[in-house]
Amino acid sequence: MPLKKYNHGFTLVELLVVIAIIAVLATSVLVAFSSTRAKARDAKRLNDLNQIGRFLSFGCLIPETGAGEYDLNELIIEYRNKYPQSANLIPKNIRDPKTGTDIVSNYKYIASADNKCVLYANLENEEAIVSLPAISAPTPGAGKGIFMAPANGWNGSHKYFQVSN
Repeated sequence: MPLKKYNHGFTLVELLVVIAIIAVLATSVLVAFSSTRAKARDAKRLNDLNQIGRFLSFGCLIPETGAGEYDLNELIIEYRNKYPQSANLIPKNIRDPKTGTDIVSNYKYIASADNKCVLYANLENEEAIVSLPAISAPTPGAGKGIFMAPANGWNGSHKYFQVSN
């Protein structure tokens, strides 16, 4: 009696069905985690600005070029040059976790002529609760909290967090 030949492999259709199921599962997992990553980056922004904002209670740093708007990296470079003895106290990774670079932090600082200042960042989470409803732009002297601007910022949302004296 001749032996029957059995095929022990998978058919092309079976393989394609398995690949399609894996692709659907991977897509759903990525969608679920994308909002989690955005919230984690927002938490880092709030932490960074809160830490730096503690210094604002002692007074504002007015750059040598005078009042105006600056990227935080510009101030850090000036501070390190002016106070080299405490330059090592400033962390090297202070920058927006999504759009910041070694050159541009995307944390903004505004110093006014009347010794008021504000440090702010654009959040990613559009669902962040507004705690400063009276302002729609970063405002020196307006306090600490979240405000909503009329236009999207560099991280794609209308929400911003600010720390001010």
